[in-house]
Amino acid sequence: ESATKIARAWGYKKKGIPKNEAINVYFNNNFWGRSLAACSSSNDESCYGNFGPYLNGVKLLDYNNVEQLENYLKDSPNVVSVMLEPIQGEGGIIIPDAGYLKKVENLCKKYNVLMIADEVQTGLGRTGKMLACDYEKVTPDILCLGKALSGGYYPISAVLSNKEIMSVLEPGTHGSTYGGNPLACEIGMTALEIIKKDNLVENSRQMGIYFRNALGKLKKNGLMEIRGKGLLNGLEFESKQYADKFVESMLEEKILTKSTRENIVRITPPLIINKNQMNILLKTILKVINKL
Repeated sequence: ESATKIARAWGYKKKGIPKNEAINVYFNNNFWGRSLAACSSSNDESCYGNFGPYLNGVKLLDYNNVEQLENYLKDSPNVVSVMLEPIQGEGGIIIPDAGYLKKVENLCKKYNVLMIADEVQTGLGRTGKMLACDYEKVTPDILCLGKALSGGYYPISAVLSNKEIMSVLEPGTHGSTYGGNPLACEIGMTALEIIKKDNLVENSRQMGIYFRNALGKLKKNGLMEIRGKGLLNGLEFESKQYADKFVESMLEEKILTKSTRENIVRITPPLIINKNQMNILLKTILKVINKL
């Protein structure tokens, strides 16, 4: 929400877009919240029941489609931002083609548009890099972080950018009741120190490879595909019924998983998981799939 607001202010103050004509670009199957702006930029049917009217100046395009994005930017001078997840989490652990993020970054520079990376799910070691954007050496103009920023211990989120972009916010134009909460900030800094000190990013990378290699040849009992990076992984089943039964059976084994897009199950172990614990997880997954 803050990133969208900042991008619009930047568009009017820095890019010279006519008043109230700014456009923010998002992608189908994205997820970044349940506010009115988030609902307005979603193609999820559950967002459109009884919540209208919706936010204007929103354009939805297809994820992982560089040609479509360029065609739109070329003919749309009032675009202020392109916001995307490096890997779509709620969308089903959708990993774009290699080079996609770099191409988006280059297009944003070419057409003077801010690139916003939503790394709330993918950031801070989850994918085996500190940021998922690091896989392609991409530096977004605005970066959104949250959840993992406190190790899940305390609510905190953050929007990062440079001084030129952030300076469009003048005193009184933005804020929140708990913004800059001292306890949250202290916990956030401590969590970052632990991630680096305990080498959790590299552990995520290694354990993710181990996890997918162990399950890579397992294509049976309705399991169609295993994909992911680091410890952000998705198991795609042939039906919602299989996925729901898998989640329920894993819960009976005291392991929490979560389905998304009906037939995809997210498995996101903690960054501190070790090999013995991973073997327990793998053994349990095999047991449950065989039972199904």
